[in-house]
Amino acid sequence: MHINWSALADTAGVSFLVTVAVVSAFALGILALSRREAAVEAAGAGAPSGGSPAAGNGAVALAAAGVCFAACAAAVGYGLMLIAS
Repeated sequence: MHINWSALADTAGVSFLVTVAVVSAFALGILALSRREAAVEAAGAGAPSGGSPAAGNGAVALAAAGVCFAACAAAVGYGLMLIAS
């Protein structure tokens, strides 16, 4: 039995990097959601009339969270597709 150590090391390295990337993207998504919550609370406690700048930051934070979670879902879906094929 011959083990291709180079291919094994390549696979382990790529797996490690993808794991770190997915975990980082998920953590950034959670951070963006918490920033959105803080912006919504700040907008609610702000001036009674008109829109505040914090409300715009909440929309940007929600969009950033959506992008981060979509990237995580895409990575998981790709992994499942690789396993199934």
